[in-house]
Amino acid sequence: MSLTFRAAVKDRDLDVSLEVPHGRTLGLIGANGSGKSSVLAVLAGLVRADSGTAVLDGEELFSARVWVPPHRRRIGLLAQDSLLFPRMSVVDNVAFGPRSQGLSRPAARAVAQHWLIEVDAADLADRKPSELSGGQQQRVALARALATQPHLLLLDEPLSATDVGMAAMMRQTLRRVLAGRTAVIVTHHVLDAVLLCDRVAVLEAGRVVETGRTEEVFRRPRSDFAASISGLNMVRGVATGPDSLVATDGTVIHGEPDMALTPGDPALAVFRPEAVSVHRSAPGGSPRNQFLGPVTSIEPQAHLVRIQVGDLGADITADSVARLAIDVGESVVLVIKAAEVSLYHG
Repeated sequence: MSLTFRAAVKDRDLDVSLEVPHGRTLGLIGANGSGKSSVLAVLAGLVRADSGTAVLDGEELFSARVWVPPHRRRIGLLAQDSLLFPRMSVVDNVAFGPRSQGLSRPAARAVAQHWLIEVDAADLADRKPSELSGGQQQRVALARALATQPHLLLLDEPLSATDVGMAAMMRQTLRRVLAGRTAVIVTHHVLDAVLLCDRVAVLEAGRVVETGRTEEVFRRPRSDFAASISGLNMVRGVATGPDSLVATDGTVIHGEPDMALTPGDPALAVFRPEAVSVHRSAPGGSPRNQFLGPVTSIEPQAHLVRIQVGDLGADITADSVARLAIDVGESVVLVIKAAEVSLYHG
């Protein structure tokens, strides 16, 4: 169920081409007004393109000759506003789509119960939307979008209405339900893109200016927007305890998890280059996280200097660089406190 999409909308100054392979998630990132939500609106059939075409799972959604109405596109849309029907219970909100597809009321409610369980919201079934928090409403809206068994799932800032604690749980839910599903996510947050998206496309002024594997785009950005929000160090590995992981090279990393890690599960460590110190040799004491390797580049970075060691970067002052007297190719030790490392289920 792959997607190919090309559309131009003159009054929105939008001219975008995208591809999403079957079972993959594409992230759309960019500044406000760059055209991200407009892309979703065109895909969902809420906005007509002046030209272009979209093909989902071999079926044309629109072209110069074809226009499939929104309700027949087999696309689920999760907007920033959950848009739940206020007078319906949660279970009836989720059952609305299956009922519209012709299922009987009991069958539709059974489907709704299944998806409420999938998004950890089964206990909310009998409540009204007004009785739910913003995060709970987003969970119900996600269940409603999934209940119609869409071929493509569109999510517009799915974590914008959640607090920090609920965001961690919602992120886990999204990772589970998006696995093997074709999806497009609009987000402003590097972390959400890294944890949820296989690839990202960067939009500027209604045009795609950069695309690629998520971590590659954020590690080596070519567009102004990606560069402005990226620069984080990211290390993937396997959890060895509730607050630690082991990287592929055997390095153990300790940090602060957003939720306790489960040993054996994939995990991701994230930390800022400014929090990393550089040493000629391992410092005394027992710093919890150390990375040894040759310097691969030394480049100015705003008012600091970026010391790159493989995929990891440290931002230090020019005075520190001079004092260390280091050059490309020489071995150094990067050190970072566990309190500066954020760990996530990855």
